[in-house]
Amino acid sequence: MKRRSFLKGTLATGAAAVAVNAGLLTPSSVLAADWNAKAFNAKTTDDALTGVFGSANAADSGDIKLKAPAIAENGAVTPVTVDASGIDGVESIAIMASKNPMPLVCEYTFGAGAVGYVSTRIKMGQTMNVIAVVKAGGKLLKTQQEVKVTIGGCGG
Repeated sequence: MKRRSFLKGTLATGAAAVAVNAGLLTPSSVLAADWNAKAFNAKTTDDALTGVFGSANAADSGDIKLKAPAIAENGAVTPVTVDASGIDGVESIAIMASKNPMPLVCEYTFGAGAVGYVSTRIKMGQTMNVIAVVKAGGKLLKTQQEVKVTIGGCGG
């Protein structure tokens, strides 16, 4: 079995090398060279919003359903779900943790006709607001929920 595994690994490495040499795999697509460094390195939620959307002006909306636990027993893996399926023309969804050292946790961009729904786990260092921002039809909408953290996370 070890010989078979070695041969499979060698074949996979060879195929990857051929793809790189043929120009099928480029460093920008493999290493995510186009990530939004300004937004993800921002220290405040307003700076992060401006980095992602070009504006920090988001209106409160009851149409966004943010689901997160009231008490997160382990801040390192806090489940968060954002459901904007009732809003037409969702272009993107961003999730922020207000007191994290870098508040922008993730940002999802949707194609035309996609349903605005994401579910993920985020890391939180302390009790704070989780903020969901949805861009739809050129407008920014948001909702937030406080999540209490008992252990773990970014800061502890």
